[in-house]
Amino acid sequence: MSAIEACRTEALGGHVAACGKCGHHHIAYNSCKNRHCPKCQGPAARDWMAARAEDLLPVANFHVVFTLPAEIAQIAFWNKKAVYGLLFRTSAETLATIAADPRHLGARVGMTSVLHTWGSALAHHPHIHMIVPGGGLSPDGSRWIPCRPGFLLPVKVLSRVLRYG
Repeated sequence: MSAIEACRTEALGGHVAACGKCGHHHIAYNSCKNRHCPKCQGPAARDWMAARAEDLLPVANFHVVFTLPAEIAQIAFWNKKAVYGLLFRTSAETLATIAADPRHLGARVGMTSVLHTWGSALAHHPHIHMIVPGGGLSPDGSRWIPCRPGFLLPVKVLSRVLRYG
């Protein structure tokens, strides 16, 4: 926290930037380069988001989150490789299974998944964030099947399949 508080202040040192044409001088203080710092990582986060946006299909996209219950999160804390891998696999399989069901979407969907291992309170809270296009390919791959406007898949069904599937 102290590095973030000192970011771009005289505490971390700096340098003088000068314009050769007009002679204007400006002091530029050094960054902390901490991966949690909004000043340092803000531009990197925006660049990452722009690059991911280029990867998305020109359709509505949905943000889906799969969270481990607290009891399993404790197990995950001690068995990260096994449990996090399982969380990625089961969340993707759950979404694909429900999307493929003709009662829901009847399509093969894609997704981009990211693991977060802590919550906003900085406590251990493993969960997967997914970006999912609003539709998918028909089972034979011949056409695009859009989801209903503003609705991808039923949350209760996703939860039940992930929990017991």
